[in-house]
Amino acid sequence: MKIFLAPMEGVLDHSLRDILTRIPGVDICVTEFIRVTDQLLPEQVFRRLAPELAHGCRTPSGTPVWVQLLGNDPVAMGENAARAAQMGAPGIDLNFGCPAKTVNKSRGGAILLKDPEEVHDIAAGVRRALPSEVPLSTKMRLGFQDKSLAIENAQALEAAGSMRLTVHARTKVEGYRPPAHWEWIARIRESVSIPVVANGDVWTVEDYHRCRQVSGCDDVMIGRGMIANPFLAQAIHDPGQNLDAATTWHDTCRLIRIYHQQVTARLAAEHVNGRTKQWLRMMQRHYPQAAILFERVRAEMDPARFAALLADDASATG
Repeated sequence: MKIFLAPMEGVLDHSLRDILTRIPGVDICVTEFIRVTDQLLPEQVFRRLAPELAHGCRTPSGTPVWVQLLGNDPVAMGENAARAAQMGAPGIDLNFGCPAKTVNKSRGGAILLKDPEEVHDIAAGVRRALPSEVPLSTKMRLGFQDKSLAIENAQALEAAGSMRLTVHARTKVEGYRPPAHWEWIARIRESVSIPVVANGDVWTVEDYHRCRQVSGCDDVMIGRGMIANPFLAQAIHDPGQNLDAATTWHDTCRLIRIYHQQVTARLAAEHVNGRTKQWLRMMQRHYPQAAILFERVRAEMDPARFAALLADDASATG
């Protein structure tokens, strides 16, 4: 039973991976996707999106980090996967699920699910290029417009050499609208012999158990649910602890302040507060306190004054 921290482009960067894995419960992280076109990328591109490569490809707390690639050229994808492995990636993950229009327009992500043969060829190209000891996993949605090719795509990825398949239980067209179709993950799991990881709409401990029951999967990948509630994975693993919103908010405030400090150190000032506000907005689903704090900092543009407001809130709630 493993919990994977999902890759979320533009959201779950290495700073947030660091913060969320300081809390027990996450077993494996996957990076934001590295976009591959038709050439071998320089090492600094990998280090920018996966700085953990310089530290054994683990977060500071020791959680392994796999590198995710997105693209449609089997040769270029293979060359870049081999480079990431040479730099220390413990595993490579391929993105066949991104629903973003800009990505799909350039034939990346979920649009590739229209053609299972192409999906197979991309994954097979990566598998051939990787050293045999470096595992390859893949992530897909149920399809692009509909679910008619879901099983065929899953079988294509298995045939190409994927040792694990994560399935986001919606099509590209369905986006992130509820519900997640966990029953379709069960159909896919029954059609392949490799482990399948369930993904989609796991916001609570109860969601986690229902997802496992319906999908039949041992392992679950969580993205937005972990961002809304950083203590979700710990609550899943240790149900005896009282980890509700009231008891964890003070510790969560501390994590928000650390995150803001890290973002301030590496981003231009005009981008810093937006990242922290983005996280606070997503937290409002679990923490009513986050909505109050968000309103306090909403109009603040200066990172230092923003940090002072966060500190004031911690003092008021501490």
